[in-house]
Amino acid sequence: MRILILGAGKMGSFFTDVLSFDHEVAVFDVKPERLRFMYNCLRFTTLEEIEAFQPELLINAATVKYTLDAFRQVLPYLPKDCIISDIASVKTGLKEFYDESGFRYVSTHPMFGPTFANLDQLNTENAIIIKEGDHLGKIFFKDLYQRLSLNIFEYTFEEHDETVAYSLSIPFVSTFVFAAVMKHQDAPGTTFKRHMAIAKGVLNEDDFLLQEILFNPRTPAQVENIRTELNELLDIISKKDTEGMHAYLSKIRQKIK
Repeated sequence: MRILILGAGKMGSFFTDVLSFDHEVAVFDVKPERLRFMYNCLRFTTLEEIEAFQPELLINAATVKYTLDAFRQVLPYLPKDCIISDIASVKTGLKEFYDESGFRYVSTHPMFGPTFANLDQLNTENAIIIKEGDHLGKIFFKDLYQRLSLNIFEYTFEEHDETVAYSLSIPFVSTFVFAAVMKHQDAPGTTFKRHMAIAKGVLNEDDFLLQEILFNPRTPAQVENIRTELNELLDIISKKDTEGMHAYLSKIRQKIK
């Protein structure tokens, strides 16, 4: 299959690596210098090259800020039977775009990133395939993710956004609070170092991505839950309430079983 990947960033490089052995892969990026370290693929710098390539599948791996712009830029140069797809962690506006595009589409979300995941051992990582979309496109990604040993879940666009609001906004906000109150430690303990590594990884992400995840309409309710729990914990600590602390620890240990 002829596959065009938009974006030569971390995820674009990842998909190029895993697909180039079985497919003819081309990568397009508006910044030609980013293609320097892309291997086992064709490297495109013009839209005319895309038109001549006649891709059968397009994977949009541009950063979330430019997902829709990248689609709009290349769609006029694609054959009408090409399946277009995204791997965005934020799906805002995508369903409406796909419905109006006139192209068959498939939308997925690999729930991992090169920052934290061990890309050689992905059996503990997850991927979401959106239920709406082209049947053959969904089969392609399901087969790909199964070969990568990912745990696959199928959600609607709506269900995906609800999941992201919970699974990403809570860790992100908790990490932001840690980073905001932390002070430099000359001799940090193991727990502090682990939290620091997570904070550095999260804050290394694109500002627009973090903003879009936190501006999800469902996020404020999740942040409110954090505030409620912090108030309860602060009350227990302030009162040195031994029984209250025991009950609180028992409650949260049940949560992580």
